[in-house]
Amino acid sequence: MTLRYPAQHPVPLPPPSFILATAGHVDHGKSALVKALTGTDPDRLPEEKERGITIDLGFAHLELIAPVGNPQGAERYSCGIVDVPGHEDFVRNMVAGVGSIDLALLVVAADDGWMPQTEEHLQILLHLGVERAVVALAKSDLVPDPEAVATNVRLRLAGTALAEAPIVPTSVVTGGGLDDLRSSLASVLAASPLPADIGCPRLWVDRAFALHGIGTVVTGTLTGGWFKRGDPVLAQPGARPSRVRSCQSHGREKDLVGPGMRVALNLPDLAPFESDPVSGLRRGAMITTAAAGPETSTLDVVVERSPRPLHTSLRTMRPLKDGAIVLLHLGSGHVPARLRLLDLPELTAGSAALAQLRLERPGFAFAGDRFILRDPAQQVTLAGGRVLDPDARRAGSRNPDRLRALAACMAQPEEAAPFILLALQRPKIAPTSELLRRSRFDPKTIATAIDSLVADGEVVRVGGLLAISSVWWGIRAAAIAAIEESHRRQPGLPGLALTELRAILARIHGLDVGFDELVSSLARSGFLEEGKTIRHAGHQPTSSPTSTAAEIRILQRLGIRPLDPPIRRELATDAPAQQALRRLVQARALVELGPDIVVAAEVYDRAREVIRVFLAEHGTATAGELREALATTRRVIIPLLERCDREGLTRRDGNSRSLRKPA
Repeated sequence: MTLRYPAQHPVPLPPPSFILATAGHVDHGKSALVKALTGTDPDRLPEEKERGITIDLGFAHLELIAPVGNPQGAERYSCGIVDVPGHEDFVRNMVAGVGSIDLALLVVAADDGWMPQTEEHLQILLHLGVERAVVALAKSDLVPDPEAVATNVRLRLAGTALAEAPIVPTSVVTGGGLDDLRSSLASVLAASPLPADIGCPRLWVDRAFALHGIGTVVTGTLTGGWFKRGDPVLAQPGARPSRVRSCQSHGREKDLVGPGMRVALNLPDLAPFESDPVSGLRRGAMITTAAAGPETSTLDVVVERSPRPLHTSLRTMRPLKDGAIVLLHLGSGHVPARLRLLDLPELTAGSAALAQLRLERPGFAFAGDRFILRDPAQQVTLAGGRVLDPDARRAGSRNPDRLRALAACMAQPEEAAPFILLALQRPKIAPTSELLRRSRFDPKTIATAIDSLVADGEVVRVGGLLAISSVWWGIRAAAIAAIEESHRRQPGLPGLALTELRAILARIHGLDVGFDELVSSLARSGFLEEGKTIRHAGHQPTSSPTSTAAEIRILQRLGIRPLDPPIRRELATDAPAQQALRRLVQARALVELGPDIVVAAEVYDRAREVIRVFLAEHGTATAGELREALATTRRVIIPLLERCDREGLTRRDGNSRSLRKPA
């Protein structure tokens, strides 16, 4: 995908931006290597200086010279570096830093070799879908044969997505290998796709703090789209509104920031957690736009367990049971959740299963997002996975059709088509613009997938809506059957009332959108929409003697006092009379002035003419004056005038009416 500024900002493109994160065992020299490459010490906390180990995330910036002839056509690359802690007590912080990266810098100390946290960090990277890495063999000056260590590292990577990662011996003491490391990083980035722009920016917050005279600042890695000064944003979960007062990347003010950038946003309308422990911003919040949709508390997912044991092998290889309480790490945050396995009784090492995660508190996710599951004590990584449906429901989670749709997404996680079919499963018919709004697929990919599904006959387009073909034709057949049944049972009616047809389809098929499109479709294929009814083109109303008698009685009663009629329930006291009344209204023999008042059509037309002439002569008139002119009652004149207003004959101004001038 080509990274471009939004069309309304045609300015020169900056160097391509990528995010690199370190990984590796404690005391293997990750932070020292970052400092040697960038000149920035990522250990920013006093406690880190005192203890000599990284505790929390650190950040730096690295400019790399791009290889000649690289596919991006770039002269250099801008790399935001996230330095992560290696100690097992701080894996939670490590996971928060690697959720949105393009490249991993896996650091292995040559004098120690492969260690427990090296393995756990590798598994976390693999669960998160990281496919590009460079291995820095740190402290190579301390061993006589770095190549032997490199061979062992290569064996450890065998069979993984990082099996071919370059391994570069380095030393921050002698400076050896640092230029080679820079070249290797640039070469891997040259073969990497640019960060995706899907038209929906998301910034996972990894720091939130207040600056005197400036207000709240949040930092994080921006993915999916662009922010500019003045943009309205929402902090999720909670949909807390704010706006971007200013934005920076690597300490420089920017008018616009985009995918693959380390970003700082000034959000003056929100408070950090340290100022507001109840609703303040902290690590794990998401800054996005209203277009990204609402928060969620239930996710349908695929969960995968690594076949590789960790150092605590007995605990990590134990089967993961249905109903287990886990800690879900998603983006830069984490939340307790209950794991419900949908297609297996338990999840063993090396296997994958469909599952549902029921979050203890609301979160925010897109279809396609990767996550990590750890045990609640945060002592071991249990599994990883991918979100299939961020809008899942707990009821019917094991429905066979639902499981088949989820399995299709699990089998083709990079294809949009199965996710579209999954998204259409519950609403049956949905606006095309809403489909996969909360996913990692870009609009072009979604449109192409829809075209393919339409061409294959799996879905149909109906105006601006999309529906699964079998569902659409089933609803259409049900509508036709309802209309024909109405003609058979009530031949005297001119057609089936549209309100009744809507109620039938809502009851049988749960139809809540697409009714108007359905009626338009029927009107193009042998049916006629007339007023508030629809009928088959060949249907001609016929009246039974009973129906005719009931109609005559209604018309006779209305003729006694034409503009002071009985209320509706007095006019039609039994079922035959009520049916006759509906037929007369549908045939426009009667006109409804309100829910309880009907008058003969000719009476209504005469009343309109009286009102028109009176207002033409007097200019304006009150309801009381028009009531006297018609010799009617207030009960009738008010709904009569309101109908004249709706039909465009009159215009109300305060307590007076006048004729509405033609447009």
